[in-house]
Amino acid sequence: MTNTPYDPAHEGAQMSFDGRMSYGDYLQIDTLLNAQKPLTNKHDEMLFIIQHQTSELWMRLAVHELVAARQALRAGRLPNAFKMLARVARIFEQLNNAWEVLRTMTPSEYTQFREQLGQSSGFQSHQYRQIEYILGNRNTAMLRPHEHHPDILQLLENELAQPSLYDEALNLIAKAGIPIPQEVLGRNLRLPHAANDAVMQAWKVVYQNTERYWDLYQLAEKLVDFEDYFRRWRFNHVTTVERIIGFKRGTGGTGGVSYLRRMLEVELFPELWHVRTIL
Repeated sequence: MTNTPYDPAHEGAQMSFDGRMSYGDYLQIDTLLNAQKPLTNKHDEMLFIIQHQTSELWMRLAVHELVAARQALRAGRLPNAFKMLARVARIFEQLNNAWEVLRTMTPSEYTQFREQLGQSSGFQSHQYRQIEYILGNRNTAMLRPHEHHPDILQLLENELAQPSLYDEALNLIAKAGIPIPQEVLGRNLRLPHAANDAVMQAWKVVYQNTERYWDLYQLAEKLVDFEDYFRRWRFNHVTTVERIIGFKRGTGGTGGVSYLRRMLEVELFPELWHVRTIL
């Protein structure tokens, strides 16, 4: 036994990075850690900034996975899609946990820097809008906050021009020989999917014949699992906002809690929830 400090170099660890790729270089840590620019000297503004920046990073990964999952469904590579959808569900579990940190901020602490936010608001997140559009909740009115960024506007327009993740799932049901109405398969892609009784009946066939339609059955449950986490994220968002600002208007001009509560009513994959009643 000695008091000599442990030196990882004795076991072969690389300790010199002059001209070599380091951890910080690969992850661009300097860029990340210099992206926090508080507008006040209030202690809790850093929490607010990091909470939202890290959420955007997780959403970037969610977009990456959802786009790939949709491509996999389109190509009939369902096991690949299942893996990606499972990962996205866990991403939203991570996003849910983040609300727990933000809830440690009290109304008194938030009001110390709220005015400096100007008109900025979370509903202006283009990545969140992209996720909604990928999933099928397509509200074209929400393009307007992005008109001042033509590249972002075009990205969202491109999303509206292609089938949603749920559209691809319904296409797979039709390919399996289970009837899906043409008005559903050929709908205006810029509009949100509307709950359809015939689609619910199609999912009923899948759930009542799980061995025959095992892949579709798994797909259904992966989608439900993801929306379960997504709903929790929305609920936790509402609860956190109400806890911190009560029923004040949001900084972006929305009704705040009242606006977020309306979002709780949105069903991404309605027939997958409704079919449970008739099984």
